Amino acid sequence: MIGEPYFALTVLGVLATGVMAGVFCAFSVLVMRGLAELPPAQGVAAMNAINRAAMTPAFMLLFAGSALVCAVIAVVTFVLWPDQGTAELLLGSALYLFGSFGLTLVANVPRNDALLKLDPGTPEAAAYWPSYVREWTMWNHVRAVTAGAAALVYMLALA
Repeated sequence: MIGEPYFALTVLGVLATGVMAGVFCAFSVLVMRGLAELPPAQGVAAMNAINRAAMTPAFMLLFAGSALVCAVIAVVTFVLWPDQGTAELLLGSALYLFGSFGLTLVANVPRNDALLKLDPGTPEAAAYWPSYVREWTMWNHVRAVTAGAAALVYMLALA
């Protein structure tokens, strides 16, 4: 079992990445499926409202805070190089930082920005909506899996 300061920090990492895995999963299996069933104008308007709401301090604290926890775990691990759990701590951090947080910045956010530029009732929005839903959801599945994997790997570091 890993010792301090790793134990408390790793438990926080498990919780943070696990919660984010749940958020991403809920979006993939519930929210996006529901939005895809709406007419394009309604789906675009609803998703744009969700994207604007995601910029609230509460969500950003959870999302960016999880990345910060993972970054701190990685830095502390590199600096102190523990006897146990090193590979798990570094892998868990990489999974979330690259597979969830980083992927959000390069795959999901650009699609959100493109959608926000469209007037929901236009033919352009209606044409973009099906590919947006398909691509955004595919990348969101990856975010859910990598965040869940990060939580699992962090738990393995605790064993």
